Amino acid sequence: MLTQVLIQIAIVVSLLVLLGLGLIVGRERLRRTRFEWRSRVRAVAPIAVVLVGVLSFNDVAREGGPDVSWLIQWNLTWTIYDLEGQFVLWLQSFETAWLTAYFSWIYIYGYVFLLVFPVVAYFALSETRPLRELLAAYTLNYSLGLVIYVFIIAYGPRNLMPELVDALLYDTYPQYQHLTRQVNRNTNVFPSLHTSLAVTVSLLAYRTREFYPRWNYVAGFLGFSVATSTMYLGIHWAIDVVAGAMLAYVSVRLAGSLVGRWSISAFLGDRFGSLSVRRPFGAGFGRSHDADSGNTSGTESESRSDVETGARSESSTESEAEYN
Repeated sequence: MLTQVLIQIAIVVSLLVLLGLGLIVGRERLRRTRFEWRSRVRAVAPIAVVLVGVLSFNDVAREGGPDVSWLIQWNLTWTIYDLEGQFVLWLQSFETAWLTAYFSWIYIYGYVFLLVFPVVAYFALSETRPLRELLAAYTLNYSLGLVIYVFIIAYGPRNLMPELVDALLYDTYPQYQHLTRQVNRNTNVFPSLHTSLAVTVSLLAYRTREFYPRWNYVAGFLGFSVATSTMYLGIHWAIDVVAGAMLAYVSVRLAGSLVGRWSISAFLGDRFGSLSVRRPFGAGFGRSHDADSGNTSGTESESRSDVETGARSESSTESEAEYN
């Protein structure tokens, strides 16, 4: 059953990504990616390796983490309930069949698409900083989230009050239990990583709105829907969602400070004596673009790629615009 669910998710998300490539990324950026993909892979490989390492460690830590948590015994479940009360019960009072279907779809498919699509979209940019910041922010979310999970025990509404809070996701779509059991633990709801990662993508979509204006609106809507779905489905408290949003903000700010200021590849090059040229990453990205049509230009790498491939480069005369 798990394999069937994973295949379903892969098919749906792949179709959504293809749709996003056509409507948001555009043909021109995809054309450039054919000629520049090697240099882009080299630029993002160090932080990608770190992210894979953190995810692998998280997978192992989930097994022993709860045992450490019970030794520390910082159980905030009742504290959260005392502060929040029955907000989740109030939210579930609006339950309808179509709302449950929508938020269940968002929690599974929309969430995965929200995390995957910006990786593809930012890879299609000649400037690699947005992608490196995205991967760094993912890494920080998982790293900081794991530390909090180790120290804090917190059960979700459906676990604390099973007789009052409906487990809408599993009651309606029981097959998804096979997936969530692989990635979730009942004691790890504070903060909501669903929320933190969704808000992370939304914040970075806003920062890169000059590249992808449409994605800014799509990511904002999906991010809000994901955060709401975690409460409507009885999985997280509102306090978990607020904490997740705060974790996202911290992760994005730290990623923005670390990327470009400290280079993993330069560090390894210095240690092992390899010749490495560190490209200066300033705040400004030289470019010209026309909204979502995919016509973005002006960076040095774009001009070089066009010369090497015999293609005609776009205009590179516009002044640098600051990436905020």
